[in-house]
Amino acid sequence: MLPAVAGDGDQRPLWSLDSTQLRALIVARLASEPRAVPVEDWRLGTLDAAQRATLRQYFPAAPVAAAVLVPLVTRGDALTVLLTQRATQLRNHAGQISFPGGRFESSDINLTNTALRESEEEIGLARRHVHIVGQLPDHMVISGFRVTPVVGFVDADFTLNLDAEEVADTFEVPLRFVLDPANHVKCIRHYEGHAVELTDMPFGEYNIWGATASMLMTLYRVLRGEDG
Repeated sequence: MLPAVAGDGDQRPLWSLDSTQLRALIVARLASEPRAVPVEDWRLGTLDAAQRATLRQYFPAAPVAAAVLVPLVTRGDALTVLLTQRATQLRNHAGQISFPGGRFESSDINLTNTALRESEEEIGLARRHVHIVGQLPDHMVISGFRVTPVVGFVDADFTLNLDAEEVADTFEVPLRFVLDPANHVKCIRHYEGHAVELTDMPFGEYNIWGATASMLMTLYRVLRGEDG
């Protein structure tokens, strides 16, 4: 039986659930099969449908397919989110906080394979440690990619080997931190003359923002039963 959470009737906050309850909720909420997401449902941050329609004109009509892995690491009785800090010399999103991932290649069987392959190449996370749960809705990013977030549980006994050309550092954030709305900081950013309200998640020396924060907010809403 699923634990009752906010959105299910009793307003129990997600961050109060233990790891067993969270794992069960994640498995239940996420589709095990790839999601077919129509164009009008591609995510642009946390914008509503009208704002998405306004801003979509600035994005390419045929964005490049890509995927990222959203790695949820089992740490004792808790879950954490494994994140990367991109290398400063990269052309796109240099120095930003991100998930391991990249563009779909012709040799990839599917987007799940893209996420796993890129995670191996970028940070040395062997796919044998990753247990795929499902996918979140696709997200459009400013650099012209349509990104599919692939969610998986990760065994804690992994080792990493970072590609210094791509990744400067990795760190983990407690999933409970991500799921606590007290840590969702609203901010205004401007794009093509439009003021857009987005959500940041400052964590210690890091500021999780942009597409990464947007995907985490989508995960938050999916687990609340508000999205997906």
